[in-house]
Amino acid sequence: PSCLSLSSRCPPAALHTCQGLAPCLLEEGQVNTSRPRLSLATLHPASGSFAAMDRIFSALLLSLLLLLQSYGVCGTPPQPRGTLCRTKPTDLVFIIDSSRSVRPQEFEKVKVFMSRVIEGLDVGPNSTRVGVINYASAVKNEFSLKTYPTKAGLLQAVRRIEPLSTGTMTGLAIQFAISRAFSDSEGARVRSPNFNKVAIVVTDGRPQDGVQDVSARARAAGIEIFAIGVGRVDMHTLRQIASEPLDDHVDYVESYSVIEKLTHKFQEAFCVVSDLCATGDHDCEQICISTPGAYKCACKEGFTLNNDGKTCSACSGGSGSALDLVFLIDGSKSVRPENFELVKKFINQIVDSLEVSEKQAQVGLVQYSSSVRQEFPLGQFKNKKDIKAAVKKMSYMEKGTMTGQALKYLIDSSFSIINGARPGVPKVGIVFTDGRSQDYITDAAKKAKDLGFRMFAVGVGNAVEDELREIASEPVAEHYFYTADFRTISKIGKKLQMKICIEEDPCECKSIVKFQTKVEDLINSLQQ
Repeated sequence: PSCLSLSSRCPPAALHTCQGLAPCLLEEGQVNTSRPRLSLATLHPASGSFAAMDRIFSALLLSLLLLLQSYGVCGTPPQPRGTLCRTKPTDLVFIIDSSRSVRPQEFEKVKVFMSRVIEGLDVGPNSTRVGVINYASAVKNEFSLKTYPTKAGLLQAVRRIEPLSTGTMTGLAIQFAISRAFSDSEGARVRSPNFNKVAIVVTDGRPQDGVQDVSARARAAGIEIFAIGVGRVDMHTLRQIASEPLDDHVDYVESYSVIEKLTHKFQEAFCVVSDLCATGDHDCEQICISTPGAYKCACKEGFTLNNDGKTCSACSGGSGSALDLVFLIDGSKSVRPENFELVKKFINQIVDSLEVSEKQAQVGLVQYSSSVRQEFPLGQFKNKKDIKAAVKKMSYMEKGTMTGQALKYLIDSSFSIINGARPGVPKVGIVFTDGRSQDYITDAAKKAKDLGFRMFAVGVGNAVEDELREIASEPVAEHYFYTADFRTISKIGKKLQMKICIEEDPCECKSIVKFQTKVEDLINSLQQ
């Protein structure tokens, strides 16, 4: 596929029937995908595992920072600037060619691309809804606009999509989008200036049916169409499918191996609210923090925000905040050795952001699979260097997934005084898993929260969303994270770091500002 741009509005959704093609339609399935628009560009091979893992790390780190902030921060923590925009509410349907010319490994590239785009969208019933149509000789509705109201649900659904591997009935797939995917019964919304209706067609060959007339009907029904061609695609066909202007709605890449590079362009295409901090339209004295359609001010290390919300004053004293933090890491065989190394790197990046000492942050580490193993207790290591060295030495257990047993160990042992926990100091647990637990987690998950532990749940790959929510503290949306790929784990790191500081004395928790600088640099390097 290629890069396209989303710009037009949504005219009325006139529905048309499929003339003579109805017998080709399959029963509705249960999978979904979505993508934004792009523009013509030359693309290069996707980056490696560490770049993707850094993005997940960033998300987790932001959550940790917020928690630390709650315990005491010198001024408003200079949070890493979020996305430069938020996405406009859109009914987005991907129409994906999985004909026999698309090899299985190439189809996986399309799924990764869709997942990356979804991760950049504001997904929800009142924001962006996503559906996926999979087609070859027949059409399969993988999932509709109403099927998955959460980003985590969409990402897991995309992972389950399988290629059909027959012919190429592109016109039939577009007709299905008109009459079914964009219908009220499938979750499409009534025409409004506040919503866009967008279809992204991805194909790599010449269709075996006509596309010109059916595409014209789709456009007349208010659907903005982007046509992405791969390899030996017929460019004339792409131009017949796409909306005007064609330069914004038609794109091409030479192979599926570079399709992931389109992700950022599609995310930018959905941007509707600028980052006022980035444009300089603010009056903050030191640090500007972007929020959707607005901004707020923060202060550098050694300063606190004044009552006017703009200027800063020097702090007096402040040595950081105390925190007992325990990582509970899934070491089951489904993780795989190479991904386990990424998890260790992820842990150490979070450790880098903390102020570790006997009076500030203490870190413990527990690994679990079919059994539970304490790698090191709270307080055993007094500095970041020793903690990171111990994490690097951790060996991979490579067995089952007894998450419930691990949670019970966290409650009974990890946060006990005999294992280094300090009375009166906030307790934070970060549970990392990549699959469904093989034992019962409900009682232990509830007890951990009832005891006042602040629990974060991080899921990757085949992790079960309901289990992540059960583990996470309230509000659940701020305490559980999911990504489809281990390589994107650092994005979660950024969010988690922002939640580990709990605000009391605004002139404490100096580590937040230092962390902000690190994350800011990390984000800039990733964007480059």
